[in-house]
Amino acid sequence: MKLISWNVNGLRACMKKGFSEFFKEMDADIFAIQETKMQPEQLEDSMKFNGYHMYINSAERKGYSGTLVYSKKEPLNVIYDIDGDDSNEGRVITLEFKDFYFVCAYVPNSKDGLLRIDFRQYWEDCLRRHLSKLDESKPVIYTGDLNVAHNEIDLKNPETNHQSAGFSDQERAKFTELLAAGFSDTFRKLYPDTVKYSWWSYRAMARERGVGWRIDYFVVSNRLMNQVQDSLILDEVEGSDHCPVVLEIEI
Repeated sequence: MKLISWNVNGLRACMKKGFSEFFKEMDADIFAIQETKMQPEQLEDSMKFNGYHMYINSAERKGYSGTLVYSKKEPLNVIYDIDGDDSNEGRVITLEFKDFYFVCAYVPNSKDGLLRIDFRQYWEDCLRRHLSKLDESKPVIYTGDLNVAHNEIDLKNPETNHQSAGFSDQERAKFTELLAAGFSDTFRKLYPDTVKYSWWSYRAMARERGVGWRIDYFVVSNRLMNQVQDSLILDEVEGSDHCPVVLEIEI
């Protein structure tokens, strides 16, 4: 299976920058999107692709957050959001298939000055419980914009960003907790020393200068790791401040 995840930073905007062409070219079995920034009634025919079932979870606040998953195979069940989160920000979609669960998430940003760190910490505890509960019955593939660079290798300037949103001790510790609960960061498992980024600030020509962060992931239950064939970061693909990430897995 080929699985893709991409924070498009506004699906309508990304559609004008080649999203449809990329989508069709990749021919993924499942394609997960974060930060759609749209409501269901704003879906256009051009966003509906032949051969795919589509599931959308929009934020109550218009033009904000939101997730969407395209799947060639119809899931057995679809779960929107997670227990304990009543923020109505459209951040999680879970698809149940015969042999695994697929979870797409847009993890809350802690904001400058870590103004939202308490909510973020609580939300991540809820998310970890959700993934662990699923994992008790079937292995899990978890993907999305997780808004954390786990280790110093995962961002260009770790020294000057310590305690910045996305690289705070608290956020990094929560990701460590998730991995300790029985999950693997597929890219880092396969490429322990490779420096690649999936997000670049729009400021100061960060992308052109190679000043990025790796904050988009495919995480799997440990028992799936030996079925992972590759985990890729398509940093040449433009259209958003993030780039797509890909998981190739035998499942």
